[in-house]
Amino acid sequence: MLASLRKAGSFTRAVSAGQRRFLSIHEYQSVKLLNSVWLSKFSLIWRILILFFVKYGIPTPKSLPAKTPEEAFDAAKAFSKTGAVIKAQVLAGGRGKGKFDNGLQGGVHKVDTPEQAKDFASKMLGAKLITKQTGTGGRICNTVMLAERRDPAHEYYVAVLNDRASEGVVLVASAQGGMNIEEVAAKDPSAIITTPIPLSTGLTKESALDIANKLGFKSQQAKQEAADIFINLYKIFKDKDATQIEINPLGETDDGHVLCMDAKFGFDDNAEFRQADIFALRDISQEEPSEVEAQKANLNFIKLDGNIGCLVNGAGLAMATMDVLALHGGQPANFLDVGGGATPDTVKKAFEILVSDAKVKSIFINIFGGIMRCDYIAEGLIKAAKELSLTIPLVVRLKGTKEDEAKEMIRQSGLKIIPFDGLDDAAERAAQLAAA
Repeated sequence: MLASLRKAGSFTRAVSAGQRRFLSIHEYQSVKLLNSVWLSKFSLIWRILILFFVKYGIPTPKSLPAKTPEEAFDAAKAFSKTGAVIKAQVLAGGRGKGKFDNGLQGGVHKVDTPEQAKDFASKMLGAKLITKQTGTGGRICNTVMLAERRDPAHEYYVAVLNDRASEGVVLVASAQGGMNIEEVAAKDPSAIITTPIPLSTGLTKESALDIANKLGFKSQQAKQEAADIFINLYKIFKDKDATQIEINPLGETDDGHVLCMDAKFGFDDNAEFRQADIFALRDISQEEPSEVEAQKANLNFIKLDGNIGCLVNGAGLAMATMDVLALHGGQPANFLDVGGGATPDTVKKAFEILVSDAKVKSIFINIFGGIMRCDYIAEGLIKAAKELSLTIPLVVRLKGTKEDEAKEMIRQSGLKIIPFDGLDDAAERAAQLAAA
């Protein structure tokens, strides 16, 4: 099965799966990348983006974003004939079953009048939506999207994404759309249609029609429209350096047309230099604040749910360190790779980020000095401990370049830093201190 549908079983795999390797954008932004409706309603930058993407011509229900209850009221007027759906714009799945921190149940609601739209918007905007993907902290809702209400006769699922197993791009589709695709794959793997897309030819019309036929679109018109959508989704994927395009559901209407009812996009972070227009859409309010701070300092940091802060150099060693901590009953609070070019100031910044997490009860520093000098780590550690008045127990393992000098600096500092040479012993002690 696809890597995106596999379950992570260790801290190493969990971090690999959870690391922010791509930019996500909101649904209302994704919709505008699919089509080109109502240009006058948007700012100049949006008009440029929409005009750029008009060549893809992917049909969606008409929609408008709103950042205030009053804007939601006005937007809902445009859908007086069909009614509307109001959707909280947060970067997380499970919005429909989520709950706001003010008590409102659900981030997706049908509305029949502008007054209803305004009322829901007033409760959604500025509140945090908690879903199965956000954790208990939830994510702030700064925008809602009003879309015309369309009730498709049948819902499908389609996605274009990178697949590690086949080392290429695949189109994943299912006739069981509108629901959690991971659950569908677990219960009935045969319901998932996976089609590799050769980079040399792209998705051909023949292959696209074959997928549409396998999915069971009822009319020839619907099959043709679905095939065109598949082809254009792949074009966006390739042209804009996407890592994932997910349409769930893809709806077939009673009159034989096909619409993208929902859209989720992800873009490769490494392509920012040539996709500046896309990356201008980044919404850091949807990201973990500590991860945003770490990125500013060029630190590879991912927040986790444990209570042992980790500071390591090298991604492989960092993931191995977390697994060793888990082996000894510890729970890592983060993944943190300071890299080979870290300075004492960078190390101090790393400590600031670690201690900002109230759950952290001990910190484990595990450094193998190759390019990275152990004395730089020691200097930054000592500086951070003094300036931040650290009271959290520090377990330190330093091996490699300038190891002896680093150990001497720590010894002379007079700080309560617990040194170890062995990885197992150090990890066991860090776990014990966190549990105390």
